[in-house]
Amino acid sequence: MSNLARRPLVETDVLGRFWPFVGRDAELAVFAKAWGDPRCEGFTVHGPTGVGKSRLAEECLARAVSEGFRGARVTASSAAAAVPLGAIAHLVPSEVDLSDPVTGFEAAASALSGPARTRRWAVWVDDLQLLDAASAMLLRQLMDIGVIRLIATIRTGEPAGEAVDALTRGDAVHRLDLETFNEDQVDVLLRTVLGGPVTHGTLKRLYTVSGGNALYLREMVHGALAKGALTHDGEIRALGEISLAGTPQLTELIKSRLATVGPDGWPVLELIALCEPLPLGDAEAMASSQVLAELEFAGLIGTTRDQRRTTLTLAHPLYGEIIRAGLPALRRRALLLQQSERTESRGARRRDDALHTTAWRLSATGTADPLLLARAAVLARRGHDYQQVTTLLQAIPDEHHSASSRMLLGEALFQLGRCDHAETILAGIDTTTVGEQDQLAITLVRTANLLWSNTSTATAFAVNDAALESVTDPRGRRTLRLNEGFMRIAAGQIHKGLDQLDDMQPDVDHEHDVDAWLRGALMKPVGLALVGRTREAMTWAERAHTVHRRVDEHALVSHPSVHRISLVLALTEAGQLEEAYEAGKSAYADLPHFDKVVRVWLALCIARASWLAGHPTTARRWWAEAATAARSIDLIKALRPALSGIAACAAVLGDLDAADAAITELTTYPPLPPGPLSSGEVHLGQAWVWTARGQLAKARAVLTKAAQAARDTGHVTGEALLLTDIARLGGAKDVTTRLSQLADTCDGAFAPARAHLATALAADDPGQLLTAADELEEIGADLLAAEAATAAVAGWHRLGLARNAAASTRRASALLTRCEGARTPPLATSKAAAPLTTREREIALMAATGHSSKDIAAALTLSVRTVDNHLHHSYTKLGVTNRRELAEALGVRNSSSARWTTRP
Repeated sequence: MSNLARRPLVETDVLGRFWPFVGRDAELAVFAKAWGDPRCEGFTVHGPTGVGKSRLAEECLARAVSEGFRGARVTASSAAAAVPLGAIAHLVPSEVDLSDPVTGFEAAASALSGPARTRRWAVWVDDLQLLDAASAMLLRQLMDIGVIRLIATIRTGEPAGEAVDALTRGDAVHRLDLETFNEDQVDVLLRTVLGGPVTHGTLKRLYTVSGGNALYLREMVHGALAKGALTHDGEIRALGEISLAGTPQLTELIKSRLATVGPDGWPVLELIALCEPLPLGDAEAMASSQVLAELEFAGLIGTTRDQRRTTLTLAHPLYGEIIRAGLPALRRRALLLQQSERTESRGARRRDDALHTTAWRLSATGTADPLLLARAAVLARRGHDYQQVTTLLQAIPDEHHSASSRMLLGEALFQLGRCDHAETILAGIDTTTVGEQDQLAITLVRTANLLWSNTSTATAFAVNDAALESVTDPRGRRTLRLNEGFMRIAAGQIHKGLDQLDDMQPDVDHEHDVDAWLRGALMKPVGLALVGRTREAMTWAERAHTVHRRVDEHALVSHPSVHRISLVLALTEAGQLEEAYEAGKSAYADLPHFDKVVRVWLALCIARASWLAGHPTTARRWWAEAATAARSIDLIKALRPALSGIAACAAVLGDLDAADAAITELTTYPPLPPGPLSSGEVHLGQAWVWTARGQLAKARAVLTKAAQAARDTGHVTGEALLLTDIARLGGAKDVTTRLSQLADTCDGAFAPARAHLATALAADDPGQLLTAADELEEIGADLLAAEAATAAVAGWHRLGLARNAAASTRRASALLTRCEGARTPPLATSKAAAPLTTREREIALMAATGHSSKDIAAALTLSVRTVDNHLHHSYTKLGVTNRRELAEALGVRNSSSARWTTRP
C-alpha cells in the first residue's frame, strides 16, 4: 500500500477553529426580507439545542449593523434572571435610575436614541425564554417606540414564559423556525471546515448520527479528529468504525438531556438502546403507559406504526450511543436475555424475530445454538447485512458447520471485500460430499470471489471448468455456461462473453439457476454498453434490476442496486450524462453499507460519467471514494483505474503534486486488468499529466497505445474515449477516420458527437466547431463543448470576424462555468495562439510550462535551433519577449492545489 494511503489526519487548526457560517442562505434571505419591512419590530429564531440558532442570530446582527444599526447582545440565563434587569444592565447608561419605571424608561430611551433621536439599535437576546420579566418589559417598551429592534433565539421544548410572550406578540415580530441541516448542507459544511471532501459513507454516517444538528456534528468531528479516526489518504477523508459520541462536552450535553428521565423510564431507554425498534408491548412490560407518554413528550423516544404494530425508537441516534456506552456488562446481558425470552415466549412469529433473538443471545453470552446461528445468518443475508452474517457464522464451531453455512460465510466475506479469507473458506469445502445443486452454488460464489480478487482470472476459469467436468445435469451445465459468459465480460473479454450470453432468456425460468441468470443479466448490459449497443444495454439493465428485486430473497448476488452499474455505463455511452450521474448517485445511496465491492465499482462508473461530462472536481471525488474503499479491501483491479482517474482530474485542475502522487502510487501495484473496463483507460492519468506539463506529443503517444489496447480487446466505447482525447490534444487528423467508423457501429448520441468534434477540429472550421459544441452540450459533455466553442473563437479571429469571435467567446465562457475549474490546452491556447501554426502552438505551450529548448527538441525530435526559431516566430506573433509573458499570453497557470467544490 502506498505511503499516501490512510494517513491520520492532523487537524489542530480545525479543532481550534470556530466553524464557518455556511448553508443558511435561505434563512438569511428570510431575515433580510423581514428586516427590510419598515414595520418590523423584531425577528425571532426558534429551534432545539445545537441547531445553530445563535450562529444565525449573530450573522443577522452583523447584517443589521452593516445597514446602520448599532448592535448589542444580551445573554439571558437562569442566573441573570434572578436579578431584575440583570441581563440588560450593560445596555442602560449608568446615570439612568430605573427605580422609577416611568422616568427611568424615558431616560433610557433618550440615552439609547441619542440627542437627535436618530440612533437605532439591533439587540440580540440569546435564549429569550430565560429573560427576566423586568428586562422583557423594558425591551418591549423600547421596541414599541422604535428605539430598538429585537433579534432573539428561543429554544423549543422548554416553557416559553412571560418574556417570550411579551416580546414576540404581534405581526411586526417575524418568526423563523430553524431546521436541522440536510445532508447536502452537512456535506458543504464538512468540506469547508476540513478543506476537502469526506467519503459518502462518512458523510452519511455523520449526518445520520448527528441528525443534522450543527452542534452535535461539530463535537463528533472534533472527537473523531482528536482520536485520529478521521483519516486522509491525500485525496479524501474517511471515518473509521468508532463510536461517534464525540467530545466530553457532547457526552455531557447528551447526559444532561437524559438526566431528566426518572427511575421508572430509564430501563425502557436502556432496552430501546439495545433492541430498537422495540415493540410497544415489550416497552409496556417495563414501564407504564404514563411513563412512556412522558418520554415521548420529552422528545426522548419516537413511535412508528406499521399496520397494527407500534414500535419505539430513540429520538436521536446519539442517545443510544451514550446509553450503551454506560451500560454495565451484567446489566446489558440481563436486558438482552430478557428480551430474547420475551420474544420467544410470543412464538417468535415475526419474520426477523429469529435473527434478533439469536443475535441478542450471542451478544449477551458469546454463544448460541449453532442451528439458530445458521438460520439467523440466512435472515441477515436477506437483509444484505454481511457483517452480521459473518459475526453469526463465525460463532459456529467448526464441527457444526455445513457446506451451505461455509458457502454463506464465504459469500459474505466476498461482499465485504475480504477476498483472500473468502477463498480460504470456499476452497476448503469438500464438494465431493454435496449434490450437484450445492456444488453449482459454491462454484458460482467462488468464481465471483476469485474474479474480483487480486488473483489471476485464469484461476476463476479453472474452477468453473472443473465444475463443468463433474456436473452432468443439463440444467446445471447451462448454469455454468451462463457463469462463464459473466466471467468473460468481467475479465474484459467482451465479445466472447456476449456470444455466450447471446441466447440468454429475458427472465428467470425453470431452466435457469437464479444466481447464474442474475450474474449473466449483470454483465450482459455491461458488455453491450462497452461495444456501443447502448439501447439494448439500458433495456437489459432495467430488466435485470426488476427481476433481482423480485427474487432478491433467493439470490446470492449482492443487492439489486448492483445492476445500476450497467445502467450508468449504458447511459454514459449513450450520451445521457446527467441521467447517468443521477442514476449512479441514487443507487450509491441505496446500497447497504457493507456492499463494499459493489460500492467500489459503482463509484468508478459515476466518476467516469462525471469525467466525460467535463466535471473534474466531482469526478475526482468519486474516483477518490473508489480508491479509498478499494484500499480498505485491497481491490487492486479497481484501485488502478481509480488512481489513474484521480491523476487525470488533478492534472486538469492544475494540481500536479496530487497528480504525480496518484501516478506514483499506481505504479506500485501489479498491472492486473481493471475488470470489464478497458485496460487502455488505466493510462488516462499519465496522458493528462504529460498534457499538464505541456508535453502533448508524449500525451498523444500514451493515448495512441492505450486506444490500440482497447481496440484489441473490443472495448469500442473505451477506444472512442481515448481517441477523442488525442483529437483534443492536437491529433484530430490522425483519429477522424477511426472515430467515424466507431460512430457507425455505435448507437446513442455520444459516438457521433465525438466523431463530429474530431472532424471539426481537423478542419479547423469555426462553423463546424460550433455545431459540434451544440451537439456536445446537448448530451451534457460540457468541457468538450467549451473546448469546441473556444476553438471556434480562434477560427473566427483568424478569419477576421470579430463579432462572431465575441459571440463564441460568450458561448465558451458560459459553458466553462459548468466545468469546475478545468483548464486544458484547447481552453488555454486557442484564442491567444490563433496566429500560430500547429507546431508553433505545441512548442510554445511546452516552453510556457517550463521546458527548456533542449528538452523540447528531444521530446519532438527536432533540433534546438528549429525549436528556437519556432519560439521566435511565436514571440513575434503574440507580441511577447520572454517565456513568462508567453505563459501569460497562453493562459497557462502554475501548478497549485485545486479547490474542492463538487456537485451535490
